Amino acid sequence: MRAVLFDVDGVLIHSLFHPDASRIRNWKQHLEMDFGIAVEDFKKFFQTNYQGVATGERSIVAALDEFLPTIGAEHVNSLDLLEYWFKNDTPLNRPLLDGIKQLQRKADVKLYLVTNQEHLRAFFLWHELKLSHIFDDMFYSARLGCKKPDPAYFEKVTALLGDQSTAPLFFDDSKGNVEAATNHGWEGVHFLTENDFFSHPWVKEQLE
Repeated sequence: MRAVLFDVDGVLIHSLFHPDASRIRNWKQHLEMDFGIAVEDFKKFFQTNYQGVATGERSIVAALDEFLPTIGAEHVNSLDLLEYWFKNDTPLNRPLLDGIKQLQRKADVKLYLVTNQEHLRAFFLWHELKLSHIFDDMFYSARLGCKKPDPAYFEKVTALLGDQSTAPLFFDDSKGNVEAATNHGWEGVHFLTENDFFSHPWVKEQLE
C-alpha cells in the first residue's frame, strides 16, 4: 500500500497561475459584468481581509462581508459571490483525473488531497465536484489549522496517514511545498503538467 497525495489548485484543477499561458483559467474574467466588481478591486481581498481564512481562524463569509463594502460592492451577497466563485474556479484536469482513476484500479494505493483551502470550498470540492468518489480523504489547511509549506502541516498529515512502509508520493505545483514535503521524508514531485504524473517511474510501472 502506498499513499499518493495531490495538491488541488494547479494540479487537479487548472489555476490562475502557470508558466504556460494556454493552461491558465481565469474565473474572474466576467466578474465585473456579472457582479459589478472590478477584477483589480477584488484582488485586494486577498491582501486585506483573507488573513486567517485558509487556516480556519475566520469565516470567508465574514471576511467578504467586511470587504465588499470597502470597494463599493455592498449590494453583492457574499454567498452568491461564493457560489459563482466556486463554480467558475474549478476546471478539472480531466486527463490527470483519468490517470489517477487508472492508478486506483491497478495499484495498491490510498489517494489523498493535500491543499490550502478554507472550509466552504473544501466542502464544494469534496461533495459538489464529487472528488470524494476518487480520494480517500482531504487534508486541507482550515481543517488542520496550518498551511503548506509549514512543517507543522506535513507533521499533521503524516500523523493522519499513520505508519507508511514506503514514502508517500506527493504532487504539487509549488516548488516550496515540494521541498517542504521532501524535507519531511515524502517523495515530492514538482507538477507542471499531467506528464509529470504519467512519466513518474513508480506511476508508470503501476500503469503498465
